[in-house]
Amino acid sequence: MTALYRAAAPETLRIVPLDALTLVYHRASGVTHVVDAPVPEMLEALDRDDLTVDQLLTRLSDSYDLLDADPAALAIRLDELVEAGLVERL
Repeated sequence: MTALYRAAAPETLRIVPLDALTLVYHRASGVTHVVDAPVPEMLEALDRDDLTVDQLLTRLSDSYDLLDADPAALAIRLDELVEAGLVERL
């Protein structure tokens, strides 16, 4: 079975763009994460739907010019976000 991913509940995240970076405060852990693209875009896409890696890659490719769209790299990034508590694996 293919894993589905979703962003953490909106009430647990405070997302603040700051120039080229974005601050993501995770209320549950009390940790503020300083992230760069494509993390904010991933969180936005995952906030609307539960998606597989391939579905997320398609959605990001439809909205952004991805030069090196690599599903394995995206899966690694998603796993990092799961470990940080910003994304849930279903």
